[in-house]
Amino acid sequence: MPELPEVEVVRRGLARWVSGRTVDTVEVRHPRAIRRHTAGAEDFAARLTGLRIGPARRRGKYLWLPVTGGGPAAQSAAEGIAPVITPDVTHGLAVLAHLGMSGQLLVQPQDAPDEKHLRIRIRFADSDGTELRFVDQRTFGGLSLHDTVPGDPDLLPDVIAHIARDPLDPAFDDAAFHDALRRRRTTIKRALLDQTLISGVGNIYADEALWRSRLHYDRPTATFTRPRTAELLGHVRDVMTAALAVGGTSFDSLYVNVNGESGYFERSLDAYGREDEPCRRCGTPIRRRPWMNRSSYFCPRCQRPPRPN
Repeated sequence: MPELPEVEVVRRGLARWVSGRTVDTVEVRHPRAIRRHTAGAEDFAARLTGLRIGPARRRGKYLWLPVTGGGPAAQSAAEGIAPVITPDVTHGLAVLAHLGMSGQLLVQPQDAPDEKHLRIRIRFADSDGTELRFVDQRTFGGLSLHDTVPGDPDLLPDVIAHIARDPLDPAFDDAAFHDALRRRRTTIKRALLDQTLISGVGNIYADEALWRSRLHYDRPTATFTRPRTAELLGHVRDVMTAALAVGGTSFDSLYVNVNGESGYFERSLDAYGREDEPCRRCGTPIRRRPWMNRSSYFCPRCQRPPRPN
């Protein structure tokens, strides 16, 4: 599943190619792709048609496109052609993208062949000649239209209001994170993956930051001092920034940016996916252990497990 750097790469692509454009037509080709839009495919297409796409936004792994304006969909609704919608919507709506395990948002020429797993097609009113496609092999992801949190400057969709800010967000509160970490009474990797505590960190970057911090994934959060927490957050930010610089991490063709290009950070990974390879610090073979239906990669010498109580 894409983590913060991968989603940020996609957001930047959408900001360049999609933001500011007005939706002309929406084609839903698979019902699972809009299952989180409970009113259904016809309503999703009707409500989105004629709206203008705002600046692409992200919080952690979550990506959304604020939309504004009325348009053809509102007129059609008033004539009874489509489900009734609010015709004078000018703000307060956003398209939330769930990429899931294999979702891709691709900007493609309109005459490009359809991808095998094309689920949603969005065309625009301008003459740019490109369209936005949602492609999803495993159909775990999708698009949905939601109200935004009243007064929120980021136009945050209300369904993700519980998601914490991510460590690259200028408004992220390091001190508050440390206090919450100590109160959580869990282990550090569980805490890093808790999206209500800190968003955007997934299995890959948690393992990488813990390796850089010389911390075992089962270290209790109650043992963390403020300097130790600050050091860990520094490594989390460093590893994500480094991944962003090379387009994220792509182990296969399921993660690509809006132009269909893969990221290259997997070539720089120090722990994740390197089972039995030598630790880049001490030469000890990296180990992999099953962990919460995932795997944890660590150096048994540099990242010693906590002592039993």
